[in-house]
Amino acid sequence: MMASSHVLAQDIDAAKVEVLTKTTSSWDGQTLEAYAEGGPEVTILKITIPPKTQLPIHEHPVINAGVLLKGELTVRTENGEILYLKEGDPIVEVVDKWHFGKNEGDEPAEIIVFYAGVQGMPITIKK
Repeated sequence: MMASSHVLAQDIDAAKVEVLTKTTSSWDGQTLEAYAEGGPEVTILKITIPPKTQLPIHEHPVINAGVLLKGELTVRTENGEILYLKEGDPIVEVVDKWHFGKNEGDEPAEIIVFYAGVQGMPITIKK
């Protein structure tokens, strides 16, 4: 048993860890709100957006963050703020703010998004 835990520690030491983002604010500069009270519920989504496709206007009542795995993605808020993402870019999404994403590129955009929610609370609300 000791040998396997030693190998595990050695494997961890050999791993490369890269911090993509660490922040207390969303991409638009707003301070993230406190977590909602209740039983925690983590949701992880892989979202694929076809080329030249715009998602519906929506908001998130929970803190969420993601990484664009492939392609390009433009995120726009209703009041005109714009974020351009390229492959490998992280995003800490806006909370309780109407926005949409659009793939303006010629290939599918793939993003992994992690939502830190509360049981029974939606992660996305369409307008």
